Order: sequence, then C-alpha cells, then structure tokens
Amino acid sequence: MSFGEWAFAHVYDALMSGSEKKGLADMRRDLLGGAKGEVLEIGAGTGLNLPFYGDEISGLTLAEPSKSMIGQLNRKVEQDRPGTMVLRAPAEDLPFEDNSFDTVVSTLVLCSVDDQPRALRELRRVLRPGGELLLLEHVRSSKPNIVTWQNRLNGVNQFVLQGCNLNRPTLDQALQAGFRRGAMTSGEFPESPPFIRELIIGTLVA
Repeated sequence: MSFGEWAFAHVYDALMSGSEKKGLADMRRDLLGGAKGEVLEIGAGTGLNLPFYGDEISGLTLAEPSKSMIGQLNRKVEQDRPGTMVLRAPAEDLPFEDNSFDTVVSTLVLCSVDDQPRALRELRRVLRPGGELLLLEHVRSSKPNIVTWQNRLNGVNQFVLQGCNLNRPTLDQALQAGFRRGAMTSGEFPESPPFIRELIIGTLVA
C-alpha cells in the first residue's frame, strides 16, 4: 500500500463533502432507487452509496480493490448495513460466475480502473440477461475546448487523484462492450472545475 493510496482513502469523504451536499448525494439516491435483486457495486470506496439502497434488493455485494478503502468500507457496513458482503477485487477481474447479478452499480469508478474496456466486459459478463448497469460517471467533455484541457491535465489528475482519468469516452466503451442504452442522461458534477464537470447518469442494459 502506497502512502498516496492511504492518504487518498482517509481524505476521500472530506474531499467529496461539498459536492455531496450540493447535489451529488441526491444523484446517488435517484440512481440507486433503481437497484433491484442481487446487486454488485464495484469500486465501493468508503461506502458513500450505502444509505441509498432500498428495499428492492435481495442481496448486496461490494467490491473494492484498495486495501485502504476496504478498512473504511467495512466500518461503514457494520454501522449502516450489517450482513453486506465486502471483498477486495478489481472491476477487471471479478470472482463471480457468469450471470450472477441483476444490477451492477458504478459511481465515479470507471474513470480510474486500469483497463476500462476489460472492466466493462466483466460487468456485462456477471450481469444476467436484461440486468442493469447503473452509472454515475464523469466523462470526456462534449466541448472540444474542454477536451483539450482534459488531455493536458490528465497526467496531473491521475497523480493527484490516484489514477482518475479526465477524458474517457465511457458511454462509447460501454456500448462496445455489449450494453444497450436504457434511461441515460447527462449532468454536471457539483462543485467541480470544468475539466471534470460533465457526467453521465442512468441505466445501461445487458
């Protein structure tokens, strides 16, 4: 475990607090209201999504690759949702059989996975036919002038925010991985600079 990883895990909630209060928490709530059946959340981090899972889910599994994040995640699970399964696993290599889940959740994760196309193929693999991928992700801007800055700043951002990429065409990659559009919209990351502001929010179907 690097010092950077440890430090990022311990400041993450404070780093996100302004955005959460200004609307990000409401986006999480609206999105996760659609989770149902057996649910897998990838990159569960410190557990910011935990309060928003409703009664339509029959089981919840949280996968997180960071050892530092796992420690905080376990504490929140014990407090907010005992009995939830937590395991250390990257999105690119999920230890589950094909067609294991009805819903997969990814919120602010696909920007930082090592191999986004592989991760999306894994999510498609573990979802049952007709299952849903619930996404809330910041993505490459639709504005060319912002894309220029995203490309310039991407290396710095990766260093500061532990691998976070500014310029990934996440929706295009998901469609290439075999998903089809459900109810999908765009939005803005609250309390964020322009180069990280554009979001996609909604549902893709396996």
